[in-house]
Amino acid sequence: MKQLWLFSVRTYIRAGLFFYFKEIKTINAHNIPINKPVLLLPNHQNALLDALLIATQTKRPAYFLTRAGAFNNPIAASILKSLNMLPVYRIRDGWKTVSKNNSVFKTCSELLLQNKCVVIFPEGSHNINRTVRNLSKGFTRLVFDTIATNKECDLQLVPIGFNYIKPEDAMDSVAIYVGKPLQAKDYSQGERHTMTLALKNDMQKQLSILTTHIDSDFYQETINKLDTLGVDYLNPIVVNECINSGFTICEKEPKKKLILLKKGLKSAMIFTLFPPYLIWKFLVEPKIEDIEFRATFRFAIGITLVPLWLLVLFIIVTFIINIQVASLLIISSLLISLLAVKL
Repeated sequence: MKQLWLFSVRTYIRAGLFFYFKEIKTINAHNIPINKPVLLLPNHQNALLDALLIATQTKRPAYFLTRAGAFNNPIAASILKSLNMLPVYRIRDGWKTVSKNNSVFKTCSELLLQNKCVVIFPEGSHNINRTVRNLSKGFTRLVFDTIATNKECDLQLVPIGFNYIKPEDAMDSVAIYVGKPLQAKDYSQGERHTMTLALKNDMQKQLSILTTHIDSDFYQETINKLDTLGVDYLNPIVVNECINSGFTICEKEPKKKLILLKKGLKSAMIFTLFPPYLIWKFLVEPKIEDIEFRATFRFAIGITLVPLWLLVLFIIVTFIINIQVASLLIISSLLISLLAVKL
């Protein structure tokens, strides 16, 4: 029953992401082993959408370590746990709660020893800036605890880089770069503190290749130059080369086409979906303080209120006119939305 629930939710979320993003590209997904214990380690820019993309765009079912604050509501906690999400506690959640991580990490180790897949965001928090931040030691603790329990465990550490064009905006595109796995066994020899530093350093280097990495000391200056040059943020290798070359070797993002048509379709989409749009624009968006959560809440509106509105619209038109007209109206609304996003 749980597998059916997970499959249904995954399918629905995948459909929602298809309508939300203009393009979703997953590069080198084959780097994720199928029959080995795997720890997926992505950078973290776009709040919950990062996790949803991993859950729907990779073949392996996964367990996700999620910030404990999301579990405060009992109903939300039940739903999250049913979706294989586990709470991880941080100092900001209170010193007394941090000790709860012992049982959480033990559970994760047990899952990995059963050849399962676990996802943890090694930066420890999200930030919309195009910078790979210093990695926390939480993921290294999980690695070393697991291989200490079973030295024969062939644990694979897979870095993943998220690359959005403009993550806070609607109709964005994303490229997910999956790197070659590091072998946990390679860090099992030697003093743990030394190996921890080595693992963090190696993983940070890998993530800095798989996504655009801008030195935080020169962030605003660099991002302004990149935006002026019009680089393609979906290709981090080219963008990083542009930065490292002093902005002399830079490829531009492909020019946008059909701009007027796209604007017209966007207006038509807003018109057909105006109740959810008004709720988003005037009730939800103004209350979002952190820009990193904007896309998450917009997507949540899209997969909840939009289908509800279309159902209400279908019932009303069916009652006033007939089911054929109602069906045509709903199909037209979906087609307009799809074209507005994809063009």
